[in-house]
Amino acid sequence: MKDIYILGISAFYHDSAASLIKNGEIIAAAQEERFTRKKGDSSFPLNAVKYCLKQAGIKTGRLDHIVFYDKPILTFDRLLASYIHTVPRGLLSFVKAIPLWLRSKLWIEDTVKKELELGKDRDILFAEHHQSHAASAFFPSPFTKAAILTIDGVGEWTTTAIGTGHGNRIELLKKIEFPHSLGLLYSAFTYYCGFRVNSGEYKLMGLAPYGKPRFLNVIKKKLISINKDGSYLLNQKYFKYSYGLKMINRRFEKLFGKKALKQGLPPTPFFMDIAASIQALFNEILVSIAKHTRKITGMDNLCLAGGVVLNCVANKEILDKSGFKEVWIQPASGDAGGSLGSALYAYYSYLDKKRVIKKGSDSQKGSYLGPEYSNAEIERVLKKSAAVYKKLPEKKLTETTADILGKEKVVGWFQGRMEFGPRALGSRSILGDPRSVDMQSTMNLKIKFRESFRPFAPSVIEESAGKYFDIAGPAPYMTLIAPVRKNKLVKTPLGRKKSGLDLLKVRRSVIQAVTHVDNTARIQTVSKKINPIYHKLIREFEKKTGCPVLINTSFNVRGEPIVESPLDAYTCFMGTDMDVLVIGSFILYKKDQPKEFNLNKWKKTLIKD
Repeated sequence: MKDIYILGISAFYHDSAASLIKNGEIIAAAQEERFTRKKGDSSFPLNAVKYCLKQAGIKTGRLDHIVFYDKPILTFDRLLASYIHTVPRGLLSFVKAIPLWLRSKLWIEDTVKKELELGKDRDILFAEHHQSHAASAFFPSPFTKAAILTIDGVGEWTTTAIGTGHGNRIELLKKIEFPHSLGLLYSAFTYYCGFRVNSGEYKLMGLAPYGKPRFLNVIKKKLISINKDGSYLLNQKYFKYSYGLKMINRRFEKLFGKKALKQGLPPTPFFMDIAASIQALFNEILVSIAKHTRKITGMDNLCLAGGVVLNCVANKEILDKSGFKEVWIQPASGDAGGSLGSALYAYYSYLDKKRVIKKGSDSQKGSYLGPEYSNAEIERVLKKSAAVYKKLPEKKLTETTADILGKEKVVGWFQGRMEFGPRALGSRSILGDPRSVDMQSTMNLKIKFRESFRPFAPSVIEESAGKYFDIAGPAPYMTLIAPVRKNKLVKTPLGRKKSGLDLLKVRRSVIQAVTHVDNTARIQTVSKKINPIYHKLIREFEKKTGCPVLINTSFNVRGEPIVESPLDAYTCFMGTDMDVLVIGSFILYKKDQPKEFNLNKWKKTLIKD
């Protein structure tokens, strides 16, 4: 029987990506930003497409179908309707947006054919935005049937959708439409607290535990109307996103009594309380929607996707309080994951192919779906860069790296296939000792060049996760938080008197560097089967220290995408205070490297984030 190859593409909003499946199996997936080094790159994902085809060993002519992740004509309809409804307020935004749509965004089919050098008679398929999200959530999941909940800023019109998946079928049952959007509401507060929209939402989530939700009632009274089933309406008097170039207006700022914080300024206690308030609202609404989803579908399992479900705090609330037995969350939940969802939707729903599920596991392959490099390829780059390195066998490599980490050194770790999605999962990671009192500050300020309040995530070997965290099962994708076990916490009487960023100085647990100020952690459990070398490293660290946990943060600095290639890794290593780089079978010590390595080109690519 002939193999069926389907390429899925997402592009032209933010975080463009390409995904390739073969007979329903996920072969490759990657974001364009990793290749172009432009964070959040929205351009056509030509480099990502080339990688996917190379990974499969095929050319474009061998593709059976090419699918785009949304329907541009419906999005254009929404834009026009919004501008007409808000005349004349949206004139400036209209003048900026419409020419771009008329030149390119409406002609996606032509663009795809041109970029991929396809014939004019080649058909391009289109899935609706939330169909793509739903497919990315359900089809890779381990469930034969499940409820589906997709939540984001906006697709064509839909911002929230409830549906079901059964076998090879997806059905969307209920929708909430633009301009009413939880994603855009959270982005409005992201902007208000001084962070970049579509980039800084996770910073807002990380800031929330430092504050108190004292503005929750104001938000519920003035900004949003919430029904018992979780459905909602936003009061458009306070927002500009439907017609302007900013998220909020002066009425929004007047409501809270302060102007939006300028980007780059440190958050004050006021903005910490704002962050805590919107996160509390988020948790409440998402649990209500999930409970309603459970009620109308009658399903025991839930699948989640859409940019909003990258909020791992709210995900934990859903898991604990919605009544579902199991929840599976697409690790590339944002628009990048739409490329994967569109390909899967075409295979199962358009071609009506049978879905086969491996008992007890999903088909996401740990989300290790990106490029990998051989030792020969890595060594060529190191030699060209005049790097000083040693090659070690795997056992010696993991033992040596564990020793280095135990001495509170920071290690860049580059192994195997790159992760698909925004989280580093032990392939393109920066690692540290979680027991260190100073490591969070060191890594934030000297390695990542980012805000001191940002928490770090722990990687823990799967079989030991329950000893350190209050968690019932595997959490391989860093999409959930988990409380640190009480017997791992440290009682600090002085901590009760601290507030705001002073909470960073309070000793909280025996794994201080990965314990957030609310005693939770954004956890990743590491499976020996899925990522054996990373599992070996953590096991070696445990042998030496008694601790089966490592700090795991993404291998990049603020304003840069996660590293993709050996050169990206070496450049980032040289541009920071990282102590050691472990890349493939090679280990490099910073003190041995040439001081004249040119970082100017790299620095120019970094954006303010």
